Amino acid sequence: MTAPVPVSLGASTALPQPPPALWPPLDFALGALSCCGACVFTNPLEVVKTRLQLQGELRARGSYRRHYRGVLQALWVVGRTDGLRGLQKGLSAGLMYQGLMNGVRLGFYSYCDAMGVTALPGGSLMSGAVAGALGAFIASPAYLVKTHLQAQTVKAIAVGHQHNHQGVSSAFASIYRREGVVGLWRGVNGAVPRVMVGSAAQLATFSSAKEWVAHLQWYSPNSWLVALTAACMSGVAVTISMTPFDVISTRLYNQPVDERHRGRLYLGFSDCLVKVCRTEGVLGLYKGMGPVFVRLCPHTVLSMLFWDLMRQRAFQEVHGQS
Repeated sequence: MTAPVPVSLGASTALPQPPPALWPPLDFALGALSCCGACVFTNPLEVVKTRLQLQGELRARGSYRRHYRGVLQALWVVGRTDGLRGLQKGLSAGLMYQGLMNGVRLGFYSYCDAMGVTALPGGSLMSGAVAGALGAFIASPAYLVKTHLQAQTVKAIAVGHQHNHQGVSSAFASIYRREGVVGLWRGVNGAVPRVMVGSAAQLATFSSAKEWVAHLQWYSPNSWLVALTAACMSGVAVTISMTPFDVISTRLYNQPVDERHRGRLYLGFSDCLVKVCRTEGVLGLYKGMGPVFVRLCPHTVLSMLFWDLMRQRAFQEVHGQS
């Protein structure tokens, strides 16, 4: 993302200067807050997405009962069976994940932007991918617990393996006691490529779309509508590129483990990819694409918009004090 450029003091320069950098802890906090704010609104869609991606796991189409048939129907089923609180299952772990992952991801990308790396050919894609990989690895335990909790429900509408945790702290403790520290990073081999692809698509398209929209002068300079329009475009790109990786990541995180702490269903990313395609068809990789889009698009719009507006405000404050 291209950072807001401070108001010119009157002198013109021949070459464009790289955008100024914010204090790294502040940039981390802004990235974390923007995505946590978006998470509160989109977590019910994340619950539905997780259930749809686990439904019919490693079973041929038509050979299993479909509890969830679409976004609205799934929201109604979860709300009717688990209550309104069921629609916010895993929210605490989700906020933890969003804060850690996106604080690191957006903070690192901002640093690359300030250093001029994103202005190089392919620099925006590369910076977004590396930032996503770092954020995904650091926050993987929180995503693991979030997936377990969101999959849990009563037997009548259960899909996938049921871990039966009592809460966030109980989940962390249970996984640690059973599998040790390494167990907290189970599924990270699916999370890293997932977030690398999504992050590269999101940040590169948001940055390019924002510059394009600003160049067309549809809106007044520094209008929040520039960021909103760019974020909508970015949301579509993220959904299309990320859904297959999202399905694989959900499966790897939620699978049960044996007494030797190995996955009972999948050996890793490639094994999961092959098994899903073999038993469920290529379309199995796009299970839950409806809620993925309905969730990722507004999440991208809200998080990118919040992030952009907060950073603009922070740059104005810094510039006003200098």
